[in-house]
Amino acid sequence: MSDKIKIAAVVGPTAGGKTALAIELAKRLDGEIICCDSMQIYERMMIGSAAPTEEEKQGIPHHLFGFVPIEKNFSAADYVPLARQKIEEITARGKLPILCGGTGLYLESLLYQSDYSPSVDPEIREDLNKKDGDELYEMLKELDPESAVSIHKNNKKRVVRALEITIGTGRKKSEWDALTRVKEPLYDARVAVLSYRGRETLYDRINRRVDLMLEAGLLDEVKSIDFPEGSTAGEAIGYKELRGYLNGEATLEEASEDIKQATRRYAKRQITWFKREKNALLLYVEDYDSSEDIVNKVLNYLTS
Repeated sequence: MSDKIKIAAVVGPTAGGKTALAIELAKRLDGEIICCDSMQIYERMMIGSAAPTEEEKQGIPHHLFGFVPIEKNFSAADYVPLARQKIEEITARGKLPILCGGTGLYLESLLYQSDYSPSVDPEIREDLNKKDGDELYEMLKELDPESAVSIHKNNKKRVVRALEITIGTGRKKSEWDALTRVKEPLYDARVAVLSYRGRETLYDRINRRVDLMLEAGLLDEVKSIDFPEGSTAGEAIGYKELRGYLNGEATLEEASEDIKQATRRYAKRQITWFKREKNALLLYVEDYDSSEDIVNKVLNYLTS
């Protein structure tokens, strides 16, 4: 029997049904849910991040949702120690920690990094954020070519993080990753990946979700938030496109289509990421007659 802390995780592409599944599992297994989503951690971004409402939570305790100020750039390095603390607290109460979300980097860092990348002088990050994306990526290719290969040049947040570690510590981020990565998960983790076998089915769900978000008041939510220049939150899908509309850069219809397209692309990347997770239970929704069948399948997996 493993002496590691037991945790469960429900992950997968956006609009796949993770939230409902995680809540149902928490009800049946006496669990509490921990956010594993890089946008749902932000405050005031309820609609656009599809964060669970109080009604949807059904009384189940939820942790690390909507607590990060809009102006703060929040990374996996910030997330990991907070999630570890919540896992310890939930376990101490005799409950099952259940991670839920779509950010693969958060999950991977939590499971496999024994001591995640160090904190560095915030002034370094501030100076780097003043530079444009192309300049930053050229710096990364020169200073840490291995990290440059694994990070897309348009992902400014991750490029800046790699550079600030390299500059601030004198050691490449890729070297820190190699030093701290462990071969086996730090937890007794059971990971369920909820997805769709047919891309068109998932894409239809995404398109409908965007329409519902707009009907629910996403535009008003965007109007109500004063995003600081260069903030990670302001670049989130849905918020970025609608800010463009408000600035006169697109019509509302064009912004809506841009949100749908960006979300579909993001879902495709999520599917690719989560398929790499070793020993995970991969569930295709179309293979089951009902949501209850999916719940029972995951329950058997978690309790076996």
